[in-house]
Amino acid sequence: MTDTSILKNLKILPMTFDDLEDVLKIEKLSFPSPWPKSQFVREIGNPFSNKFTAKIVQDGKEVVAAYIIFWVLADEAHILNIATHPEFRWRGIAKNLLVFTLNYLGEVRAREVFLEVRKSNTPAQRLYKDLGFKEIGVRKGYYGNNKEDAIVMALTLADVSLIDFEEEG
Repeated sequence: MTDTSILKNLKILPMTFDDLEDVLKIEKLSFPSPWPKSQFVREIGNPFSNKFTAKIVQDGKEVVAAYIIFWVLADEAHILNIATHPEFRWRGIAKNLLVFTLNYLGEVRAREVFLEVRKSNTPAQRLYKDLGFKEIGVRKGYYGNNKEDAIVMALTLADVSLIDFEEEG
């Protein structure tokens, strides 16, 4: 379900140190083994890391609703981390953030995009598949906290026609 009222004011901006508190809150609410603050600090300071936030206005204040971190190496991209605050899930924010990212990757001439997703995270898998990602493998015991397998997914950018931000449901 897409919430057009939220998406009308959605802003996707580079992540900064000012976003760190909101990002850490989302991370802790989203993952059984969240990245530590030090990992985000490294990524924000890393010139090879690409990091963006999706911001909305809530109660008159701009807040981070979602974020994404990815690397581009030569013509390949790897999505390292993406999450949406539980309060804002199922409203089209993650999809719009991913569409923005895929368009960005097309502009920097990336050819393929890779990511890992927990085998149990079927909502995320469905979103990735809706955007054209395909399952290409499994990393057995990839997640250290419970040894859950990761599904490796890939997208060849030449195989998809990218879309603009959603403006209606």
